[in-house]
Amino acid sequence: MTDKHVPPKGVQQTGERAVRWISAGHAGRNFTDVGRNRAHQLAEGRGLTDAEVKKMRAYFARHTVDKQADGFKRGTDGFPSPGRVAWDAWGGDAGERWVRRIDV
Repeated sequence: MTDKHVPPKGVQQTGERAVRWISAGHAGRNFTDVGRNRAHQLAEGRGLTDAEVKKMRAYFARHTVDKQADGFKRGTDGFPSPGRVAWDAWGGDAGERWVRRIDV
């Protein structure tokens, strides 16, 4: 185990997209500084601690249901929804797969 887990390129690209959406105002009024900071951390390829990996796992476990909401999928009304922006701020599907593989 290590205390710095560097996000793979796909996770970084998802974070970059989230940063763009946040800047464009798609995050919604309830978007948190934690989500904003996570998006920047991933986009910049900064390593995560074991504790941050665990937080990401917990986020995905709580928010998987958000993928069923309107505006989550490209081509649907309201895309990108605030829930989709948040999902991508935490690394999106690529981030979820990545943190599941990390041994912490």
